[in-house]
Amino acid sequence: QVRDRLKQQVVEMTEKFPGFRPGLAILQVGNRDDSNLYINMKLKAAAEIGISANHIKLPNTATEADVLKCIASLNADPAVHGFIVQLPLDSNKPINTEKITNAVAPEKDVDGLSSINAGKLSRGDLGDCFIPCTPKGCMELIRQTGVQVAGKRAVVIGRSKIVGAPMHDLLLWNNATVTTCHSKTSTLAEEVGKADILVVAAGRAEMVKGEWIKPGAIVIDCGINHVPDSTKASGKRVVGDVAYSSAKEKASFITPVPGGVGPMTVAMLMQSTVESAQRFLEKFQPGKWTIQYNQLSLKMPVPSDIEISQSCMPKPIDQVAKEVGLFPDEVELYGQTKAKVQLSALKRLQSQPDGKYVVVTGITPTPLGEGKSTTTVGLVQALGAHLHQNVFACVRQPSQGPTFGIKGGAAGGGYCQVVPMEEFNLHLTGDIHAITAANNLVAAAIDARIFHELTQSDQALFNRLVPSVNGVRKFSDIQIRRLQKLGINKTDPMALTKEEVNAFVRLDIDPGTITWQRVLDTNDRFLRKITIGQSVTEKGFSRTAQFDITVSSEIMAVLALADGLDDMKKRFGRMVVACSKKGQPVTADDLGVTGALAVLMKDAIKPNLMQTLEGTPVFVHAGPFANIAHGNSSVLADKIALKLVGKDGFVVTEAGFGADIGMEKFFNIKCRYSGLRPHVVVLVATVRALKMHGGGPAVTAGVPLPKEYTEENLQLVAKGCSNLNKQIQNARMFGVPVVVAVNAFKTDTKAELALVVQHAKEAGAFDAVECTHWAEGGKGALALARAVQRASQAPSNFRFLYNVELPIVDKIRLIAQQVYGARDIELLPEAQEKVALYTRQGFGNLPICMAKTHLSLSHDPEQKGAPTGFVLPIRDIRASVGAGFLYPLVGTMSTMPGLPTRPCFYDIDLDPVSGEVNGLF
Repeated sequence: QVRDRLKQQVVEMTEKFPGFRPGLAILQVGNRDDSNLYINMKLKAAAEIGISANHIKLPNTATEADVLKCIASLNADPAVHGFIVQLPLDSNKPINTEKITNAVAPEKDVDGLSSINAGKLSRGDLGDCFIPCTPKGCMELIRQTGVQVAGKRAVVIGRSKIVGAPMHDLLLWNNATVTTCHSKTSTLAEEVGKADILVVAAGRAEMVKGEWIKPGAIVIDCGINHVPDSTKASGKRVVGDVAYSSAKEKASFITPVPGGVGPMTVAMLMQSTVESAQRFLEKFQPGKWTIQYNQLSLKMPVPSDIEISQSCMPKPIDQVAKEVGLFPDEVELYGQTKAKVQLSALKRLQSQPDGKYVVVTGITPTPLGEGKSTTTVGLVQALGAHLHQNVFACVRQPSQGPTFGIKGGAAGGGYCQVVPMEEFNLHLTGDIHAITAANNLVAAAIDARIFHELTQSDQALFNRLVPSVNGVRKFSDIQIRRLQKLGINKTDPMALTKEEVNAFVRLDIDPGTITWQRVLDTNDRFLRKITIGQSVTEKGFSRTAQFDITVSSEIMAVLALADGLDDMKKRFGRMVVACSKKGQPVTADDLGVTGALAVLMKDAIKPNLMQTLEGTPVFVHAGPFANIAHGNSSVLADKIALKLVGKDGFVVTEAGFGADIGMEKFFNIKCRYSGLRPHVVVLVATVRALKMHGGGPAVTAGVPLPKEYTEENLQLVAKGCSNLNKQIQNARMFGVPVVVAVNAFKTDTKAELALVVQHAKEAGAFDAVECTHWAEGGKGALALARAVQRASQAPSNFRFLYNVELPIVDKIRLIAQQVYGARDIELLPEAQEKVALYTRQGFGNLPICMAKTHLSLSHDPEQKGAPTGFVLPIRDIRASVGAGFLYPLVGTMSTMPGLPTRPCFYDIDLDPVSGEVNGLF
């Protein structure tokens, strides 16, 4: 009956949670015959019920440390819900059995032998512990008799930790009056005669005589003993601790030996395993969070960002991971405040529904930024800590270029930050350094290949590319792919003709077509143009090159758009680094570096987990610039977060710069590749930026704001709302509801803020609200959070702006006219050549990623508001084939910014005593 019931429960579990099975691990040390017999019984029962059972067998030479190491691994394995150590431990090394049983995690200790479970049982916490299987089976047998335990007199013979002692506690907490007897009890027969319920676990053959037993008593015999029997082939037979033949004449119910308690013990082990699996599912049910939020201690005036960050005590990051439903083996800790999340989490959650997808963007900003990151954090703090919704923020990792420049970091600001902000802004887990290393490996490979092709014969190159190892030459997988690309269907290196060897070894790169540059994550204007190859060892081969900033590398874009390791590797292989002298694209796969790039990036592809000041979870992953790349955090972070929050939760991600840049690329590039569809756009606006668009004086970083920005001026605000109106139209063009967040500064007046809200609603926003989250944390974004909740229920008819099958020029023109407001586009000669080249090479059907100034809707950063009638000049077009887009260069974009006169690092310092970072970010 028990097994049938458990079998049905397992079926129901697997139907509700596809791919899930209760898991039981049995750890054995040595090779005792009796242990092998018992384990086989358990494995058979598990298989019948549908439990996934794993038998781990250590040799009899195993040490205590070996056993503890194995236990630690099983404790951390989320697929193991029940875990027993088969006793006795058959090792020729000294092992402390109690230490071993206590090492098993209490929540997996289905044998109930740990001190914690024993302690809970002795206190009567029966619903919060595991009970040893034999006593649990005995109680089930007693219940099957229909006799009420409460008020009955029970006698337990034996006081072992496995049966006697827990049986006493179990009967006691079921309201029986219990007496425990043992080998020193002088009146044993007398005590047995009083028992309504008798449980015997003494380990002595037929010790309890039938005449001792009270008529009508229930007798449970837990003993297994061997006595001589010449009629048996083995010369012995199995008997219990009770003289069965005489006792059955007196008892109303009695268990036989064998075949009574033994099978029930195994059944109870299975029941405890299923119960443990049910508790696990209840605890780790996707979308069901139990999260502890941090209370903010608000101060006025608002302290500096780093003071606020360092005054906060973040939760241990493994606690955050557990709160949001991540398993221990899915989390790699990088200290106490940051961790990487394994991609296996996405695979585990693949059948779960996604939550609501929200993108935060903004109007065309001033050089100071308008607070999109701050608003993103404020919104998730409001949704999570105040409205108790499951919510994740997904943001980009900042480059050290602007961090040490004048813009500073990107952790948010005021009481809306990702913390610790110094960890967030500096290094994090090293992803950007990995990108730098991978990018520069490709750059080194390009120049090395050109050099070697210039200085060596075909055969010498072939000998180096396909070396003879123990007299045998063999192509690698990546070389086989190159041969197939060349139309050479051979796998034996010795079978190639001279012409085929020439085609295989010669990439014949045209140095003038190299588009792959070296990178550095520092603003260094003097590396914008350099000459390489000056050493005498380069034999006169030199060329003009340049350094870009790391976050502009195509490898960063690939990281942000890849949906897994395999996809990332394939994208790396497709990256075009130059053309041959015949005009054919040369890829990273042709260079033979694809595998090396994947190895360098294998950890960087895992999203980084952090938290906000109020304790809501954050994924920080990838950091492509929005003006020279697509400007969005990773697809993988968004996908994992959407699964973790559940169907009623929210994922809030941020698109870089204004809606004309980051949001347009979010929709047309990121959503196109990810397959995800957004529910709400949050458009951040400020009075300061609108005054600038209305004709106010220039806003310059590091310079005090003119009085027009610190005094009320409704006329400037109203005129500047042309930019707000246009950006609202841009968002609505994609069929998604728009909520305008008016990020209030202390210099704004109520009338100015009310005017912006009014204009936004009149322009077609779903709602517009004033926000004070910078000074108040999540509380200051509650109105925004409620508006986003309402908007997420509204119809969202998402659509792309263009079909990728359109000609390159038509796609560029659509973006220029529909999003920027241009009259037309003008392709300069170099851009015209690239259109023809990429179309001929088969790249014409890629999405477009415009590289344009973020300071204007047009190509001219001085044109504010919503300019129209201009012609957008396209000076060049480049291809990021691996990432999957073409990027036209508009105006005079630079991919290596320079440091200002007074960079931020002047104000940053380290306290040598505390190790704390001081200063600004």
